[in-house]
Amino acid sequence: MIKFKWEKEFKETEIGELPKEWEMTALGDKSKFTIIMGQSPPSKYYNQNGDGIPFIQGKKEFGDLYVKTETYTTKCAKIAPPYSVLITVRAPVGELNITKGRFCIGRGVAAVFNKNRLLLENRFIYYVLKGLNRYLSMLGERGTTYDSITKEELDNFAVPFPKSVERSSIASVLSWFDDLIENKKRQNDILEKTAMAVFKSWFIDFEPFKDSGFVDSELGKIPKTWKVRSIGKIADFRNGLSYKGVEKFSEPTGYLFITLNNVLEGGGFKPEYSWIKSNRIKEHHFLKEGDLIIANTEQTKVGRLVGCPALVTFPYDYKKEKGVYSHHITKITPKDKLYKLFLYLYLKITQQETATFHTGTSVWGLDIENLKRNKLVVIPPKSILERFHNVINPLFKKITINEKQIMVLRKIRDVLLPLLVFGRLRVEEI
Repeated sequence: MIKFKWEKEFKETEIGELPKEWEMTALGDKSKFTIIMGQSPPSKYYNQNGDGIPFIQGKKEFGDLYVKTETYTTKCAKIAPPYSVLITVRAPVGELNITKGRFCIGRGVAAVFNKNRLLLENRFIYYVLKGLNRYLSMLGERGTTYDSITKEELDNFAVPFPKSVERSSIASVLSWFDDLIENKKRQNDILEKTAMAVFKSWFIDFEPFKDSGFVDSELGKIPKTWKVRSIGKIADFRNGLSYKGVEKFSEPTGYLFITLNNVLEGGGFKPEYSWIKSNRIKEHHFLKEGDLIIANTEQTKVGRLVGCPALVTFPYDYKKEKGVYSHHITKITPKDKLYKLFLYLYLKITQQETATFHTGTSVWGLDIENLKRNKLVVIPPKSILERFHNVINPLFKKITINEKQIMVLRKIRDVLLPLLVFGRLRVEEI
């Protein structure tokens, strides 16, 4: 059982009030911390084949908690050890992540870790820097071409530093939330991969139907009694509206606003929300939770986002039954509800093909009418579609439950973090 107490006696410091017995210490204190500034190796040593050591350059490779990368390098000057805290030292300044293994770090990041490389001590550094994020960000605001932090500035950056037992207790409490969040995210990854494996087995490889006989079609051999249809025959498509000039809010007010920021590369929904107030109620194109959407615009020629599908998840505390969506999003409404999860998985697996139905050069936009006419889908008999839906629908229901629980866990963690790392709430017993 965890026991907390509210602190009553404080002293003034450069970052505000702290408990009277707590110290302030600089990250440059070599008896406590080690700082490694990144250095990028020449790009000729980079690869995506897993040769060498994982390499990270900046925030692009940051996850929610742990850093992720697909880039490796066979030559490296600066290595961050496992469970180091990574800080972005070039714009955007002050973003934080943790390494799980050894990483080569480029000039966009610095690594900070406890001198003895203790896991909970490193976690404490991560959480205390999260609590001081606005101060970290301010270090880079010097009016130069781009924001950056120097080694000297990191050395002089002061952080609260209670005694070892309390540092470990604070890190333990906050880690329980982050570890549970990571576990639920892994569950969701496994659940969706399971659904995708079933989809591929049934509708790409036709494994359960190999004895039923096959016929030729526009998409190759398919089981007898199955059909090929254009995607526009089985679903309706509707683009969202432009809300240019309408004020956006980061806190709940008005309608939930779904944008490109809510669609993940490769497909999937990203729960980063904004809200809008608008007098155009009669014009709005509305979304409900669970609706199927795709990204219809992309600012580059890469084609990693255009055509990516997502299933909309509302915030756990959203009171309305509907939200609105931007003109960069297309809502897909299946003509039979049994097609929704089928189409989500199909669009996810064929995203690169969907991206070929684009117009434009520097900015890609989906040609929806062309897509509706010419993107083909293999359609099974309804009885098979019902069986498939019955198999995978519980998986997606569990995914939604986990997403809601993740939101609640993040909310509680975010409330507790400043209270604990600034000593307003003290951990008495774990």
